[in-house]
Formats: sequence, C-alpha cells, structure tokens
Amino acid sequence: MKELTRKRILVTGGAGFLGSHLCERLVAQGHDVLCVDNFYTGSKDNIAHLLDCANFELMRHDVTFPLYVEVDQIYNLACPASPIHYQHDPVQTTKTSVHGAINMLGLAKRVKARIFQASTSEVYGDALVHPQREDYWGHVNPIGPRSCYDEGKRCAETLFMDYHRQHGLSIRIARIFNTYGPRMHPADGRVVSNFMMQALRGEPLTLYGDGTQTRSFCYVDDMVGAFILLMNCADDPGGPVNLGNPHEVSMREIAMRIVALTGSTSPLETRPLPADDPWHRQPDISAATRLLGWRPDTSLDEGLLRTARYFRARIAASQQPLPQAGAGASVESAP
Repeated sequence: MKELTRKRILVTGGAGFLGSHLCERLVAQGHDVLCVDNFYTGSKDNIAHLLDCANFELMRHDVTFPLYVEVDQIYNLACPASPIHYQHDPVQTTKTSVHGAINMLGLAKRVKARIFQASTSEVYGDALVHPQREDYWGHVNPIGPRSCYDEGKRCAETLFMDYHRQHGLSIRIARIFNTYGPRMHPADGRVVSNFMMQALRGEPLTLYGDGTQTRSFCYVDDMVGAFILLMNCADDPGGPVNLGNPHEVSMREIAMRIVALTGSTSPLETRPLPADDPWHRQPDISAATRLLGWRPDTSLDEGLLRTARYFRARIAASQQPLPQAGAGASVESAP
C-alpha cells in the first residue's frame, strides 16, 4: 500500500465478533490497526492470528475512560451486543454506549479523525413500519430490560449527530441488522449461535413464541465490507445508514434450515417470548445501495454452512484432552 493511502485506524471492541473480522480486513489492506478491547465479551482468540503482524497492535482499555492516541480513522464498535451479555450489567452497557461515544468523539475531534459508530437495528424497537427505513423514529420501550442497549445506542446516535452539527466532525453511523458467522460467541444467546450449538449437540432448538417472528441475517464478511465502504464514502450520508440483508426469514424456518444442514435430529421446543422482543426485522437498504453500491452477496445457506464448520471446530476443540502437566505445556481450560 502506498504511504499516502495507508491509515492509522483505531477499532474499539476489536477483539469481538465483528471487530475481529474488521481488524483482519484492515490489516490485510495494509493499514496500521490499533485494536482496543476490555475483553468483557471479546476474546484474544479472535485476534490471536494477527498478533505477529507488524501493522497490528492490541491494547486492553475500557472506552468509558478517555483514550489518547493518534489515528486517522476510528471505528467505535465497543459494546456488548447480545441480550445475555448486555443485560448482565445494564448500567455498564449504557455507560459503554454513552460515555464510550463521548470519549471516542472527543478523541476524533482532537485528532480530526473520521469516526464510525456501530449502531443497531434495535433503535427501531418493536417496529410499526416494515421494512425499517432510516427515517423511521422507532417504537422503543425506554424503561424495559432491553433499554440499556436500545436507548444507549439511540443516545450515541444523538451524540454523533450533535458533534457533526456543532463541531463539523466527519461521522458515519451504521444501523446494523442481525449478523452472523465465525467467531460468534457460542453462548451469546443469539438466534444463529443458539440454534447451531443446540443442533450440533443434539439438543432441542429453543423457539421463543410460535416461531413466526422474523429476522434478516447478513453474513459477517458482507457486513465488514459495508463498514469499510461506509467509512470511506466520499459523500456525507447525512445520517444513519441501514446495513443488513433484506432477505427476511422466520425463526422456525431458520431453525429447520440449521437442523437440515447440520444433519441433526434435534426437535424444536417452544418457550415464552422475552419482553420487548421485536416481531419483525427487515432493513430497507436502498440508501446503502445508492451511496455505497453495496448489497450482501453471501447466501443464507452458504453463510450457515461456514458458520456450522466454525462451531463444529469449537466443539471438537473443547472435547480435546488437556495437556499433561510436566509434558512441555501448561494446563489450560478448553475454550
């Protein structure tokens, strides 16, 4: 890469699911990448293969505290994103979204960097508009068990837009719809990881509600490509941009697909629907297509096959016997 196009790029939450894939892509492009993570939900395993790269650096840091570095671009991905993780410590989740945004925006203002915010389709809540467009303001419970995440991300969007209007900061906001793929945490409680692990272990697949609620699933490689396009887009989007796969499927359908492609005999088991769980999720991505020339191109079946291979490997690794003490290796717990 020519020195004029090589950038110093900060990725907060860089050891997480999306963050690690983003770091990997940026390193491969030749940029100098600083991965920042407090490892609350991220894992060193996700970025271990990057540690020997001369243009990759890892820093343990919590974004609720200020960070003083010199960079050209900032991708702010730091925040637990699955209900199990963000509801475990809801106050910290809100602080990560709000204080983290303030600290990263302050850094961007100081060093005159463009900054990207990983927002979420959850800002739409239990949407009354379908599919969801960026001009829809949402239908969100501000005091429910999911509010720490939903409202935290909504507040972060407010801060980004106000820094843009008040300080002229160059910002990009991505409203990310359901994304899946390798490096998902096997116990994060999300649809694909839940169904995969249950199917591969021969356990019943847990459907919440009657299984007719829908989601739209985007493979991680497609999503990371959209992040980079949005960050480097010459035109100011003027606000948030939906990123996701507009192909909508029901929970029952994706459960049956995962059972079939894994060769599992697992039955389906229904449970009550969690509080404030949205009934439909389908992005209108016309803005992303117009601005970025982007549409996801990985089919659901292909993406699920790649994800199943990853989870099979995780399960196989966890069943390996531990090395014997004194045999030239330390005893560590299985991943």
